[in-house]
Amino acid sequence: MLELEHGFRIVDSQVQLEPERNRRRRGEGGPEQIERELHQAGVVRALTMPGDRQGSYLKANNGVARMAVDRPFHAVARVKGVRDPGGGTGSRIINLTQSRSEEHTSPDDIEQYAYEDRFVAFMLNPQSDGLPDGEVLRRLEDVDMPVLTYGGRGFPPERIEATLLSYDFPLILSHFGGYSLDRSQMLDGIELLDQHDNCYLETSYVRFRDPLEKAIMEHPSRVVFGSGAPSFHPNVAVMEILTLDIPQDAMRKVFSKNISRVIDAVAR
Repeated sequence: MLELEHGFRIVDSQVQLEPERNRRRRGEGGPEQIERELHQAGVVRALTMPGDRQGSYLKANNGVARMAVDRPFHAVARVKGVRDPGGGTGSRIINLTQSRSEEHTSPDDIEQYAYEDRFVAFMLNPQSDGLPDGEVLRRLEDVDMPVLTYGGRGFPPERIEATLLSYDFPLILSHFGGYSLDRSQMLDGIELLDQHDNCYLETSYVRFRDPLEKAIMEHPSRVVFGSGAPSFHPNVAVMEILTLDIPQDAMRKVFSKNISRVIDAVAR
């Protein structure tokens, strides 16, 4: 793809990195390819995280941190929880019998990630990894670092609100809290911004103009850019924002100013 020409400083809040042995296709998710594509799109910094896997995320998190060295990447530590994220009776019964094992992220793990200076945020995917228990969530609150979370039908915005938004850390909802192409959940995610000052929305996989423009116009300081690379080329995600009917100042906030207020490291 051709390099995009625009006058914006762009920080990407949603990039997946994988060690070579875990890539589905040669070059997919590798640091060289990602760095090249980000440069083509005019992205100067990116939050990077591992993809789904079974077992502990310790090796995967450390691998992403190593790949971030001497690159414009900032590693995000992925957290594995022990609880079922559902809100029904079945989920509550399951959670009564669950306890942390070695594969689950512990409070001590959170503290170690936070104070190593290799990671700038944490990431949850409760549908695939489980929801952290209260002790782990309180430690996330104690270390005072941003948390990204995936939503979707198994963990919709109302469950995000009930389980995570009572804690005092910045919470960034990937894909506007809806995945994939679930417009109604994206609109529900936007409504959370009215009630929670510590809530932000991230734009990857949001293919509809209306929710993007609505969120940015109503809450210009609470939306952050994400590409979803390598599943989508960053050029595509950047163009989706550039073609919106919004003021340039709002674009600047989405592309870099908002995430720079939440994560100091990407502002440097």
